[in-house]
Amino acid sequence: MSNDTVPTEIVQQYAAAHAAHYTAKDLRKALELYEGVIAMNQNTNEAAYSRTQIHNIVKSVVPKQELLAAQVGLARVHLEHDGPTPVTPLASELPG
Repeated sequence: MSNDTVPTEIVQQYAAAHAAHYTAKDLRKALELYEGVIAMNQNTNEAAYSRTQIHNIVKSVVPKQELLAAQVGLARVHLEHDGPTPVTPLASELPG
C-alpha cells in the first residue's frame, strides 16, 4: 500500500464510522470503526476526531457514576504500577 492511499483509507473508514454512529445509530459498529481509524494512524485528524467520537459514545451510554468509578479504579491501577517504589520497613519497624 502506498502512502498516497493511507489518508484516503482513513478518511473512508472515518466516514463509515460516522455513518454507523449518526445515520445507522449502530454504536457498537461505530466504536469498532473509530478504533480502526486510530489504529491505522494515530497522528491524523481523523484519529483525533475518532477519539472525540469515542468519548461522546462513552458519555452517552455509560452512567456518570459508573464512568467515574471506572476512571478512579484505572487511576489506582496506574498509581500502583507507575507510582513511587514502596519503602521496605526496617526489621525493627515490623510489628511483633
